[in-house]
Amino acid sequence: MAEKFQLKLGGYPAGYDAAKHGPYDPARYYGKPDTSFLDLKLNEIPSWFSRRQKTPQAFAAACSRAFWRWQHKYVQPRRSGVAPFFQVVFAGMIGFYVLNYSKLRHHKNYKFH
Repeated sequence: MAEKFQLKLGGYPAGYDAAKHGPYDPARYYGKPDTSFLDLKLNEIPSWFSRRQKTPQAFAAACSRAFWRWQHKYVQPRRSGVAPFFQVVFAGMIGFYVLNYSKLRHHKNYKFH
């Protein structure tokens, strides 16, 4: 019973097979392939969402895959440009604006005529 609830950190995903997939890529989803969200019709969207796993572990895995896709595309190429720097700066600007919004909202300029 203890094995059923054991947390698996640092291991490969359940669908990964080294003989079938080759070297492990953290930016790739190794589960059962499904239709891409952009290829769906409007009436297929609810059934598509019902097939998704809605657990914190699945959300963390999706965020990890997105981070590694970003790393492979912008940060790790041999000739990477300044795009990752500006992306981090822009994300930081948005983050600090959201954090300080309660203080900034009192400084709005209104026209009273």
